[in-house]
Amino acid sequence: MSWYTNNPQTLNHEARARAVERQNSLTKPMGSLGLLEEIAIRFSGLLGDAPTINNPRVFVFAADHGVAEENVSAFPQAVTGEMVRNFANGGAAICVLSKECNAELEVVQLGTVNDPGEMSGVVREWVAAASSNLAVQQAMTETQLSTAMLAGKNAVERAAKHGSNIIVGGDMGIANTTAATALICAYLGHAPQDIAGPGTGLDKAGVQHKAAVVERALALHQPQAKQPIEILQSLGGFEIAALSATYIAAAQAGIVSVVDGFIASSAALAAVKINAEVGPWLQLSHRSAEPGFTMVEEALVRAGAGAPLLDFQMRLGEGSGAALVLPLLRTACRVHNEMATFAEAGVSEE
Repeated sequence: MSWYTNNPQTLNHEARARAVERQNSLTKPMGSLGLLEEIAIRFSGLLGDAPTINNPRVFVFAADHGVAEENVSAFPQAVTGEMVRNFANGGAAICVLSKECNAELEVVQLGTVNDPGEMSGVVREWVAAASSNLAVQQAMTETQLSTAMLAGKNAVERAAKHGSNIIVGGDMGIANTTAATALICAYLGHAPQDIAGPGTGLDKAGVQHKAAVVERALALHQPQAKQPIEILQSLGGFEIAALSATYIAAAQAGIVSVVDGFIASSAALAAVKINAEVGPWLQLSHRSAEPGFTMVEEALVRAGAGAPLLDFQMRLGEGSGAALVLPLLRTACRVHNEMATFAEAGVSEE
């Protein structure tokens, strides 16, 4: 049995029930704070009574994809390594958002064709320069998959040592929307034409080409890739595998994962397919503008994940949408903990 099949932490149903009771006694009409109440109740079941958001950490996993050689991205593959340097220098959107949200940012480089080398602020967990072309062969060897997943587990262990009880997982990798599309199709049985989207900005012809590449990949791998972990190995990528492992390891450690957009959600889907009990420890952050996101959202919510909280038409990745909801989660918990009850305030009830 592998580590990623171990059970997550048990949910605290008693604390959740007490949170419902408390919400109903606070100085407001019942249900009047809407989703803020639901968040607080949900997080009480995850983090216990009087839930607080402690030391949030953002991990951006970067890796290149062999399927980029199929011309499925509007950007050249060199961008992945260049963006790793941009992350390290604080110039990316997730750098600004992490700082604004008081979250510690850590970049994990798993393998880039354009290797910027050792850099301050970048954890080097090298797997290979890129995954293999999933339309031609398995994206990863067993060793590469294991190494990438271990990088995710290691990230969670570092977060736990810093006292984090919530993490954000982000991604960077040219052509990773193709890998994500392939995974979603394989796990949920959808046609590539229903899931493939513009990613970095493809036009209609580009999206159709991406769908055709995914169709080739599914035809190649589906006859032998039956188990969820085999599907991830055949169709995923290093950063998607690391994200999947991050979600699993976080649930096992009793840490909440805030799931970003399309790529991160495909990794979350892999996580719940590999370990079905992970779902409740996932909180979807926002509705990605990628057309296939709705299907994976529905699957994750059925698995127990919290529904998306925002819809800002975002499709950047990097963990940007997930970081954006951290203040909202923090506020929901604080309102729950610090509001007075009717009895405490001496206010007449209904």
